[in-house]
Amino acid sequence: MDKPILIGITGGTGSGKSTVSREILKSIHHKNVAIIEQDSYYKNQSHLTFEERTKTNYDHPFAFDNVLLIQHLKDLLNNKPIEKPIYDFEKHTRKVETITVYPKDIIILEGILILNDEEIRNLCDIKIFVDTDSDVRVIRRIERDIKERGRTLDSVIEQYMTTVRPAHLQFVEPSKKYADIIIPEGGYNKVAIDIIATKINSILEK
Repeated sequence: MDKPILIGITGGTGSGKSTVSREILKSIHHKNVAIIEQDSYYKNQSHLTFEERTKTNYDHPFAFDNVLLIQHLKDLLNNKPIEKPIYDFEKHTRKVETITVYPKDIIILEGILILNDEEIRNLCDIKIFVDTDSDVRVIRRIERDIKERGRTLDSVIEQYMTTVRPAHLQFVEPSKKYADIIIPEGGYNKVAIDIIATKINSILEK
């Protein structure tokens, strides 16, 4: 293959995007895959105080450094390695360290707002929206933020009601119309996963 395949996987917070990615990886014959998370591309906030950082709306398009993300995607698609940022979700800013990501035949891009950006959409060969009921997504978000990101229950609920839910309704849900494939029930939808894997395998065999 001359050009890598870029697969965009989006959906609301806690929809199961990562589960879908894992299930697709299990189902494709080719294992030469790189995964890029949009969450890694939150803007660097080291110039702000910690209190100021906590007030950032992390579910709004302005929170992401899409300029850098787009450049990195283009580099990978042109078979150039990148230095992917690492975001510290407890300190709310980027770490000094980066992760070297080498070009692969398949690139999976995960994120809540990747279909909201026209330039990112246009780079994707396959666009997937993971459609999961809001109550399930809320519970998953609470569990993740408490266990993995050091948040309190009250702070997670407040953030969900003040920024996450409004941003989902304004930006994430409308982006569903740009998807090539909509997957209800996320990674548990075996039929959809099989269809996507078959499509990817057919592209790889060309």
